[in-house]
Amino acid sequence: MKIAIAKEIDPSEPRVAASPDTVKKYRAIGAEVAIEPGAGIKSGLPDSEFSAVGATVSADALKDADIIIKVRRPEASELSQYKRGALVIAIMDPYGNEAALKTIAEAGVSAFAMELMPRITRAQVMDVLSSQANLAGYRAVIEAAEAFGRAFPMMMTAAGTIPAAKVFVMGVGVAGLQAIATARRLGAVVTATDVRPATKEQVESLGAKFLAVEDEEFKNAQTAGGYAKEMSREYQAKQAALTAEHIKKQDIIITTALIPGRPAPRLVTSAMVKSMRPGSVLIDLAIERGGNVEGARPGEVVETDGVKIVGYTNVAGRVAQSASSLYARNLFSFIETLVDKPNKALAVNWDDELVKATALTRDGAVIHPNFQPKSA
Repeated sequence: MKIAIAKEIDPSEPRVAASPDTVKKYRAIGAEVAIEPGAGIKSGLPDSEFSAVGATVSADALKDADIIIKVRRPEASELSQYKRGALVIAIMDPYGNEAALKTIAEAGVSAFAMELMPRITRAQVMDVLSSQANLAGYRAVIEAAEAFGRAFPMMMTAAGTIPAAKVFVMGVGVAGLQAIATARRLGAVVTATDVRPATKEQVESLGAKFLAVEDEEFKNAQTAGGYAKEMSREYQAKQAALTAEHIKKQDIIITTALIPGRPAPRLVTSAMVKSMRPGSVLIDLAIERGGNVEGARPGEVVETDGVKIVGYTNVAGRVAQSASSLYARNLFSFIETLVDKPNKALAVNWDDELVKATALTRDGAVIHPNFQPKSA
């Protein structure tokens, strides 16, 4: 059983799919591990750290590998290096990328999307969305602090008092909760909003205040899987009216709202942005799915009348070493379920619920029900 750690070809991706710690764990379950040269360098992990724990550093690392682990979905140029039948495990970003999935299927590999891992107790340790969102929420506050022209905490000095920054977090998933906690640690006055009723208690437990239109639709606005439902236009209008007045008084807004398989909902309009004071900052963590803030642009900081809209992509990657470490553990925990430990061999159970939820392609076809080619 040979596991290959691929080097990311996207120059904007600093993360790597393994750590020295997980290499040791792979070897303990009987795997040979090879890594492409320089795969971990942008995460502060030189080749020497991988070779020190038994990995082979080789330009031919992908050749004949049974399992190839990556951060991002492989491009067509990468697929030509993989043997047919290999398992390729990564964050595949499948929604809206059916053509790319077709190319992967035609390469004859079995592709698994880590972000489709079901939210069940058994799979918590494999939840890449949570591990990466946690870091993105933290980093969002750090980015906001850097872009903001004042201190976060209230400061009382002989020269006068500096008021605490007012931070409003929109969307209270994993990223939102971490943003709340980080902003509170830095001394900000924090408010937050979400369409899911269960988040109110979580927000308040972190010392923030909750803001929402709490009608009947709000009370039933969460799926069985714990995700947010898309709200009606009527509810969105009421919520927008409530938040519009609140936004005028805020110094920093962090938006994190995402709905799986759909464009990010628009939470902050250009009129709301214009209502904010010069020097205010908006951080849009949903920019890669279209963005929550009108006027946000991927990878850019847009300034309008003194208000900054930050649209950095791959925010978790801005703390690359930590993000890589957590992602590597997510991957190992999943791969461990694919291995027959007594025989130290690959043994995929295609009927396992984790495999069914994450497997995109097999034997030359797209097999995941959510991404089947549309019939003519």
